[in-house]
Amino acid sequence: MGDRENSTPDGESEKRPETAASAPRPSDPARRALQAAMERAAARGPRARSPRGDGTSAGLQARLRRKRWAAAGPDRRDPQPLGLALRGFVKNSGAATDLTKANLLGRWADIVGPGIAEHATPVNLVDGELTVSCESTAWAAQLRMLSPQLLGTINDAVGRGAVKRIKATGPAAPSWRFGPRHIPGRGPRDTYG
Repeated sequence: MGDRENSTPDGESEKRPETAASAPRPSDPARRALQAAMERAAARGPRARSPRGDGTSAGLQARLRRKRWAAAGPDRRDPQPLGLALRGFVKNSGAATDLTKANLLGRWADIVGPGIAEHATPVNLVDGELTVSCESTAWAAQLRMLSPQLLGTINDAVGRGAVKRIKATGPAAPSWRFGPRHIPGRGPRDTYG
């Protein structure tokens, strides 16, 4: 076993034998493998490390990829205007119909004018058919007559082909049902006369 040097308080050094616990044991396989690997690495000498720092060829490939420059001119990775990027996202995600519907229902008074908006309310837009609920049957008939002009105005405001047909309905008929449960009645009878 080797000797260890320790210094005394007055600056002199004294030699002490190493203890068995601190000395590497030649019978320990892990220590022997580590020592052999360190000796092989020292024999190879210093070498350049990859940018990743792990010495793999993947790090070298990454460094070589980064050195290539893009050609001059527009590239798909260039920054895009926000409106163009959102338009592409909406088109690819399939949310265009929902946005068209929300745009139409939200801006109804601005699109058709306050006179019509006062008497007719849009209910739903499904597959190009706009359902409008009117306050009277007279206004429903009026909207049916104005539907070609309204279609042009609406499509100019929210986009061509968004609305293909307008279905104008009058007020709902009164219901004689009360409560959440119902059983069949006695059928039609003479109640008015």
